[in-house]
Order: sequence, then C-alpha cells, then structure tokens
Amino acid sequence: MKRKFSLLVIATLAMTCYSFAQYAKLYPTNWWVGMKWNKVQILVYGEYDGFNKETVRINYPGVKILKTTPLENGKYMALDVEIAATAKPGDVIIEFLQNGKGHAVKWPLEKRRTGLGTTYAQGVNSSDLIYLLMPDRFSNGDETNDRVAGMRDQTLNRNKIYDRHGGDLQGVINHLDYLKKLGITTVWMTPVLENDQPYRTEHGYAFTDHYAIERRIGGAEKYLQLSDELHKRGMKLIQDAVYNHVGSKHITFLDQPMKDWYHQWPQYTGTSYKDQPLFDPYASKSDAKRTVDGWFTREMPDVNQSNPYVANYLIQHAIWSVEKFGVDGWRIDTYIYNDLPFMNRCNKALTDEYPKMTMFGETWVHGTAAQAYFVENKIDVPFKSNLQGATDFQALMYGIQPALKQDFGWTEGVNKLYTTLSNDFLYKDANRNCIFLDNHDLTRILSDVGGDIEKVKTGIAWLLTTRGIPQLYYGTEVLMKGEKNPDDGNVRLDFPGGWKGDTKNAFTGEGLTAEEKDMQQYVTTLANYRKNSSAITKGKLMQYVPEDGLYVYFRYDAKQTIMCVMNTSDKNKEVEFSKFAERTDGFKSGKNVVSGVTVEHKFTIPAKRMWVLELSK
Repeated sequence: MKRKFSLLVIATLAMTCYSFAQYAKLYPTNWWVGMKWNKVQILVYGEYDGFNKETVRINYPGVKILKTTPLENGKYMALDVEIAATAKPGDVIIEFLQNGKGHAVKWPLEKRRTGLGTTYAQGVNSSDLIYLLMPDRFSNGDETNDRVAGMRDQTLNRNKIYDRHGGDLQGVINHLDYLKKLGITTVWMTPVLENDQPYRTEHGYAFTDHYAIERRIGGAEKYLQLSDELHKRGMKLIQDAVYNHVGSKHITFLDQPMKDWYHQWPQYTGTSYKDQPLFDPYASKSDAKRTVDGWFTREMPDVNQSNPYVANYLIQHAIWSVEKFGVDGWRIDTYIYNDLPFMNRCNKALTDEYPKMTMFGETWVHGTAAQAYFVENKIDVPFKSNLQGATDFQALMYGIQPALKQDFGWTEGVNKLYTTLSNDFLYKDANRNCIFLDNHDLTRILSDVGGDIEKVKTGIAWLLTTRGIPQLYYGTEVLMKGEKNPDDGNVRLDFPGGWKGDTKNAFTGEGLTAEEKDMQQYVTTLANYRKNSSAITKGKLMQYVPEDGLYVYFRYDAKQTIMCVMNTSDKNKEVEFSKFAERTDGFKSGKNVVSGVTVEHKFTIPAKRMWVLELSK
C-alpha cells in the first residue's frame, strides 16, 4: 500500500512540474551541494497578484525552509532555504499551496563541476595577457542565431554601427587557437547576459535577464563550451559583471518586486559621473547620493544595492555565474557608481567561495589617489575597499598617452608616465591593476596617436613590460582604428575575417597590408616572449628619472634582467649601461627580444622607438 501511494505522489508531482514554466520562475534557477554559500534566498516570481500569499513546502533531505517573505508586489516572494552538508544532488521539489490546490516546482540541486573545466576561478595576474572583445563584433560562427524570433531588437546590418552584426560565441571558439598563438592567456568579453532591449543591444551592458545568456550569441550551452575550450587550452575566462544597473526591459524593472528595488527619483536624475563626492572631505551628502543613486542613462535603471533582497539577488548571481560557467576572473563595470559597502560584501562572498578568484573594477576617474581609493590601498580613509585592482585609467591617461603624444617637459610627456607610476605607493598591490592602451569606450590607439605605427609599437612594448595585468583590445594587433567621437560604435567595428566574404582576414593573413602583418607579428613575438619571462611576469620594477625624452626602466628577478628603453625624443639617443649601474652591473650586452639584435653596453636607440633588451653577462 505504501509503495502504491509513493508512486502516486511521484506521478502527481511529475505532472505538476510539467506546467511549472508557466506558473513561477525561481532566481537563482538552481544551486549546488557543497557550497559555502549554503543559505540561499530564492526570489520567486508567480503568475498572478496574490501569489506571495501561498504556502510553501519542501520535503527534500538536507534542504529546509528558513523563512518565506511576501514582497510588496503580490507576484513575488523571497524563499530562504538552507542546504545541509549532507544534501545530495537532485531535483528539490518546491510545493506552492493555496486553497487546497498546489503546484510542484523543480529547483535543481547540482553536483559541483568535475572533469573538464574543474580548473576555474583561478584568477588573473600579471602573468596573463587579456584580450578584450565584443562577441557581436568579433566573428560570426553560427548564422542561425543572428536573429531570434520574439526578441525586441531584430536588426542585423553590418553597415550600421549600432545594429547587431551577428558575431557570437561560436565565432570566438573557432579562433581560440589564433588567440593562443598571438600570446593571449585570457579572454574578456563585454556582457554575455540576455539583452532584450529594443535597440543598441550589441554591447550587452543593458541586459534584461541575469539568469539567461544572450541567445543571439549562442546561449548558455555555447558559453559553457567556450569556457571549457579555453580551459582545455590552459587559458582563462573573465566575465564582465554589471551590478550598478540593468536594462529598462528587465523583468524586475517592468514588474518591480518592491518599490525600492531601484533608486526612485521624483523625475529622471542621472548620475553626475563625479567620483569626488565619495571621498571629498568637504562633499555634500546630496552630491554623493547623486553619484551613487543617479541612473547611468535613461535606459539603464539604477539598482538599489542597500535593499537586502537586491543585495542577495546580485551576490548569488555572481556566485552562480562562476560555478555555472567556470569563470576565472571578474571585471566590474561602472565600479564607482555602486554602493561601496555592498561591493565589499559581494567581493568577499566571491573570494570566500573561490579564494583564487580575482576582480578588477572600472574606475574611470582622474588622479592616482582617486583611483586608489576604490581598491585595496594604503590610504588612511574612513572607507576601506577590498577590491583587488582597477582598470588603470591613470597609467593610460596620465601615463602612456602623454608619453606618446606630448613633447618632453619637466612635468610633460614621458615624465607624466614616470610620475604616475611613482604614485604606486598608494596601492596595496599595483600589479593587480589592469593596464591598457584602449578599449570599447575609448578612441583606438592607432587613431589616438595620429596613425603613427611606431608610437603604437612603443605603446605595446610598454603594455607588455610594465607592471600590472595587460589588456589588448581586439584588432589592435592588426592596426584597427576608430575615433570615439562622434559615435562610440566607430571603435567597435568588425574584426577582419570574422564573417564569410570578408576580403581581409586577420586570422589567416589574407588581404592584410605589410604594416598590418608586421604589427601582428610584433605583438605575437613580444607577447609570447613575455609568457616565458619571469622578470616581466613576476619580477620587480625599477624606473629611472627620464632625461630629455629618454625613459629607462628594468624588470628583474634572480633569474633575469630586462632593460626597457623608451626614446620619446625626435632625436637618436646614446645609452650607456654605466648610467644604470644598480641594475646593469655585471652585464655586458643586451639582446633585443623582438629583432634578435644584440647591443653592447653602449649603444644608440633611434628616435621614437622602444627596445626591450634581455641582458647578458
């Protein structure tokens, strides 16, 4: 009799599970056994107003309900569950009961990743070289997903910079060997979450579903495949995380769980984009509030991270993403506009679960002290950030850019680069900052230096030899160009060879000019040398005061000494080892790691050139 009753219950539950997709949605969509974060707050969205009054029941070994909280919107409830260490993988059946009627819902409790892809959450460090790309603009590997029926944005036109172009994750997978040969160790893509906005969906920053991967780039299955293919090659994956805002078509904005799920204003109020009110000792509270609570744009509502339900929702999604897709590192968008105490909580939750996990945040500010405030630092300030590193706009805007573009002066030109790096004493570890020459928000380096290829080479040589974690923007290796103004789409053009019929193909070299091939080879040679250089990837940095446009610095450890000579002058410069005796004592020559040419302890470097020399005794 008992056996028949059990079979009847199982059959009934199976039937109710069939209709679940139309009845309620659970966020997170699943969890795992053996996690440190074992108290999960499930946001449940039901199909009718009053759903939040239903009784909830779970009968699964090792899983118990701690609390059920009806939220202000009658379609939502928060379900707090605890997963015991003894719990086994399986489908947790959650029953929703009201007026004698019930619905059974599956919530998968999964085993943690095993086999291929278990090496994940490894973090990124100064031994890595990151390649930043936009999936929609890199390569179209699967034309069947170019458009997805039912989605708001049906554009597909490569001749329009703000339409979708069809690039996808399969396109990235197809060219991982190209990236590895180039010397890349890590791939960072602009956001891959589903972006069901009516327009401008190519960049991904206004996503509409935390728990869905954009179907037009291949969906969750393809994202997981990309992760596995990277790890199979000994490479890594960085996910672009956006906590500050969502797209205006996000379900939690269209049908808000609570009135304060988002920051509400009497009328539209955008952020001031000013970071100073957050640390200015003389700042007004209203200015600080606008910085953090103001919306990024009208189409990107500002999330209220001080709401504890919102905070749990975001933190759990971060952990879920790492576990689900084997993410190694986290780039955090618009870091300075987030609630900073919340960010400390979120960062800690990730490193508690994944001790090697690393994070760097977008800190588009002005001044090294301002940037250092938002990361782990040595500054005596009331708020102490636990963010490991920043996207180093200071090393870019007040460092390498003036070094390449300005004439030498007491505080100008390459002296600005020297001065900016001298301020590294403010950071706990400046090596954790991500350095770059350009990205998806900036004028491309070739255009920024007026088309001067030698200046681009100097920039790349600096990028691949100075301290920090270098990031190369897609296409820089083949001299892609583009001005940010008047349209940022011009710096997000298609990678040559990523589409059928492209007459120029950077993957094969077909159609590339001699200059483009030369730059590609230059990057390949230097990047692959860097991989095996203990001095560059793990050693110390010593820089000397620039003189008349000549800037010399060293990367060194017990095994190796690399001498980096940057001549920003318009004249040839004579260089003698004896002037840098602290680092050159005992060495007699240096081999140019790109050209292979050996120079003696006294040599001349041409104007507007940079050489990277491995010293020999």
